[in-house]
Amino acid sequence: MKRFIAVLVLMVCSSLSAQVQFEARVSKTTLGLNERLRIDFIMNVDGDNFNQPSFEGFRIIAGPSQQVSQSWVNGKSSFEKIYSYFLLPNQKGSLVIKQAAIEYNGQIYKTSPIRINVTAATEQPRDPNDTSVSADDNIYLVADISKTNPYINEPITVVYKLYFSYNIGITNWRELNKPKYNDFWSQNIDIKQLVAEEGMFKGQKYRYVVLRKTVLYPQKSGKLAIEPLSLDIDVQLPTNRRDMFGRVIVTDGSKRVSAGTKTIAVKALPEAGKPEDFSGAVGNFDFKVTPTKTDLKNGESLDLVVSVTGKGNMKLFSLPKPVVPNALEMYDAVHNEQVDTPLSGMSGKISDSYTIIPQYKGNYPIKPLQFSYFDLSSGTYKTISSKEIMINVLDGPSASDATTASNSGENKNKIGSVEQFKFIKLKSKLLNRNKKDFFGSNLFYGLLFFPFLLLPLIVLFKKKKEAIDGDITGNRIRMNNRLAKKYLSEAKKQINNKELFYIALEKAMHNFLKAKLHIETSEMSKDNIQEFLLSRNANPEAVNDFIALTENCEVARYAPSSSVTIQQDFDKAVAIISELEKQIT
Repeated sequence: MKRFIAVLVLMVCSSLSAQVQFEARVSKTTLGLNERLRIDFIMNVDGDNFNQPSFEGFRIIAGPSQQVSQSWVNGKSSFEKIYSYFLLPNQKGSLVIKQAAIEYNGQIYKTSPIRINVTAATEQPRDPNDTSVSADDNIYLVADISKTNPYINEPITVVYKLYFSYNIGITNWRELNKPKYNDFWSQNIDIKQLVAEEGMFKGQKYRYVVLRKTVLYPQKSGKLAIEPLSLDIDVQLPTNRRDMFGRVIVTDGSKRVSAGTKTIAVKALPEAGKPEDFSGAVGNFDFKVTPTKTDLKNGESLDLVVSVTGKGNMKLFSLPKPVVPNALEMYDAVHNEQVDTPLSGMSGKISDSYTIIPQYKGNYPIKPLQFSYFDLSSGTYKTISSKEIMINVLDGPSASDATTASNSGENKNKIGSVEQFKFIKLKSKLLNRNKKDFFGSNLFYGLLFFPFLLLPLIVLFKKKKEAIDGDITGNRIRMNNRLAKKYLSEAKKQINNKELFYIALEKAMHNFLKAKLHIETSEMSKDNIQEFLLSRNANPEAVNDFIALTENCEVARYAPSSSVTIQQDFDKAVAIISELEKQIT
C-alpha cells in the first residue's frame, strides 16, 4: 500500500511539472519598418523573476504590461499570466527576439527564440484617425547646405531644421542615426537653446526648430556623401473626433524622419599657377615675419614670429620655416593658434615662434619668406613675401677669429718629395735598455692577486642581482619606463603615418601610467585614472589634459588631421608626461 501511494504521488508531481507552459507569441512575423509589433509572454503558472530578452534591433514603445487571470470551469482551475510589449523595429532585415525566462519551483523555464522579418516601410491605410498618416504631411527634417560645389578646403555649412505644421505638437525626439562627414573636416556649432521660429517650406507656412549646425571643410575632390541625420519623434496629432464639449481629440503617435543623403561635388584646386611652396591654404590671409629685436648682444636671444591672420582653413595648413645663417642657432618652433569657428568658417591667427641665439659678432641676414594661398573670391593663387631681416650682433667673438683659432690648432708637416733620400721619420719608438723582466715585476704580482680581489665584488653583485630579480614591482616599473620611452620614440618615427602614430602615442601614455601609478591595463578607466592621479597630488588641469589626449588618440585615427595637428599632439604628450613626472609623489 505504501509503495502504491509513493508511486501515485510521484506520477502526480511529474504530471504537474509537465503541465508548466511558457511561450512567446507575436502579432506577426513579417512587418514593415514603420509598423509596430506586439509580443506576449504567456505562462500558465505564477512564475517569479521574469527576465525579458534584450530586444536587439527593436525599440520598446510600450510595456511591459501585466495581465493575470484565473478561472474555475467544471471543477478545474486555469491560470494565465501575460507580459506584453509593443516594439518598433530600428532596421530592416532578419531580426531575432531571444529567449525570455522565468523561475518556478526552483526550475528555470525559457521561451523559444522568434525570428522577425523587417521589410521597407509599408503603405498605411488612409484612416483619418491614424496618427502616423497625419504626421507624414506635417513633419519634415531638412538639411540646408550652403554650397554643393565648393573647392577643396572651402567652408560650407549644414543646418538641420525640423519643420512641423501649426496643428501638431512635438513632445520628444531621439536621434536614431547621427550624420557622418567622411572626408570632411567638421566642427559642430553649439546651440544653447532650441527656439521655434516661423518659415516657408514647400510654399506653406511652418514652424521650425534648428537642431544642429555644422561647418565642413572638404578634404578631397569628387562626389562626397553626407550620411543623413535620422530622428524618432513623439507627436500629438488631432483627429476628426471631438469630445462632448466639442473639443478636438488629440492622440499620441510617433514619426520617423530622415534628412536624406546629401552629395557634395567638390572641385579640385586648379593646377595652373599653383606655386611650388603652396601648402593647402584656402581663403583670404595676411602674412608677416616679425623679430622681437634686430640688435642684440652676445648671449642674448630673439624670437622670430611667423604668423598668418585672416579667414580660411586656418588649422589645415603649415607655415613656412625660416632659413638662418649657420652663425645663428635656431630652435624648434612653438606653435600657437587663436582661431574661432563660427558658422561662416574659421578665422583668427596662427603663428610659429622660433627662438634664435647668435654665436658670433656680425651682421646676419634672414632671407625673405613666402606664403602662398588660394583666394576664393578671385579663383587664383596669391603669394605674399616678407622683407629681408638683418640681425646685428654687437659684441662677442667673430666668426673669422674662431676660424683662425681653429686653423692654428692644426699640426701640419709638409715635406717636399726628394727622390734621392727617404723621408725623415717624424715619430720614434724608443725602448728602455734597463727594462726589468716580467717575472717578479709589479705587473706580475698585480695580475696574480687581482682575481682574489674581485671575489668580494662578485659576491656583492650576485646579491644585488638576486634582490633586483626578486623586486617584481620595481622590475615592472623599470620595464614600463623603458616602454614609455620606446613608444614615444616610435610615435616620433611614425609622425607621417597618422594611424600608427596615434596607436604608439596611446601606448606610451598608458605605459607611463603603469610606471608611475603601479596599475595594470585593466584598471585604466577614465574615472580610475583621474582618481589615482589626483590622489598622488597631480594638478587637476594636467590630469584633464592627459585624459583628453588619450581619448583624442582613438578619435584622431579616423578623423581628418594635418601634420601640424599630429606634431602638436606629440609635443603635448611630451609636455604632459614631463609635467606629471614632476607632480606625482
